[in-house]
Amino acid sequence: MAAITVRNLPPELARVIRQKAKREKVSLNRAVIDLLERATGLGRRAKPEVLHHDLDDLAGSWSQEEYEEFTEALLEQRQIEPEMWK
Repeated sequence: MAAITVRNLPPELARVIRQKAKREKVSLNRAVIDLLERATGLGRRAKPEVLHHDLDDLAGSWSQEEYEEFTEALLEQRQIEPEMWK
């Protein structure tokens, strides 16, 4: 494809792109392409970033056996020691 020129790139954005390129040891061009691919969900390297702010992604992910093992491990922690509550 032909070149695309981006004008008026905010200085902070340019700085972040340069840092990414340096950190990943790639050219500025490759860093920009990677960012665009990721942002659009296109390309071989594209992997949508999923941010979780809760534990919803864990719901339903345990097998019955894992659940039972975890529940059993909690039993000891759920014991009340009457002497400590006097």
